[in-house]
Amino acid sequence: MRNRLAGHSNTYHTYDVDQALAGIAEAGYDSVEMTAVLGWTEHVDLDAPQSELRARLDHYGLDLTVLSGHSDLTTPEGVDLGIKAVRWCAEWGCPVMNTAIGGHSSQDENEAAFLEGIGRLAAAADEAGVDVALEIHGDIMATGALTLPLLERIGHPRIKVAYDTANCEFYGDTAAADDIATMLPYLANVHLKDKRGGKGEWDFPGPGDGHVDFGTILGVLEAGGYSGPLSVEIEFQGEPWPPLDEVTAAMTRSRSHLNGLGLG
Repeated sequence: MRNRLAGHSNTYHTYDVDQALAGIAEAGYDSVEMTAVLGWTEHVDLDAPQSELRARLDHYGLDLTVLSGHSDLTTPEGVDLGIKAVRWCAEWGCPVMNTAIGGHSSQDENEAAFLEGIGRLAAAADEAGVDVALEIHGDIMATGALTLPLLERIGHPRIKVAYDTANCEFYGDTAAADDIATMLPYLANVHLKDKRGGKGEWDFPGPGDGHVDFGTILGVLEAGGYSGPLSVEIEFQGEPWPPLDEVTAAMTRSRSHLNGLGLG
């Protein structure tokens, strides 16, 4: 496959940016999806000179593929933050800004409020030449099938989807292998995240350690011609996060598992 396999810095949620980048590089990745989520994982300061982060990435031999900049898009302030993240991406030359309707922690979301503000974000994305990838997350976008009508209502080519292969189960009780094809025309990013347990159970091990069918998923993506970024994201069983060496070991196993399925 032609896709770039990145390590998602959110996997190192409770660790600092250098620990995250060092771990991702040690685990064998050559690219990274960076996280800039206020109040959750703050690995990117959107107000800092980009030269500082560029130097860090160069030091660890990593390229940036996606900026994960979740904010609450049901509020004007959240839309403003999304626009800021989009403009940051344009300055960097990063083609995709990953976000979610209600931000990181929201599950019950106000669709009307979201639709009121998404036009501003879409216009900013169009001006910046950056795709906004709305993540499969929360109640409105719990699955690809549920997301289709929303995308049709938005109707803007810069508003796309970041498919999360575990969130569709956590929020929507639907297996990614049965659902991801619905999103092929809209995909701008894919989080390869595994799952154990049922709907609403926070247990996200590394790919290969849970029950998500990555072989089928990668086959669907290849058959559908998806050539965009892929990121390995592990969220374990929530806080407290595992020790740093265990996080990196999980990232290493995940890469090896996906390599064995023909990726990378």
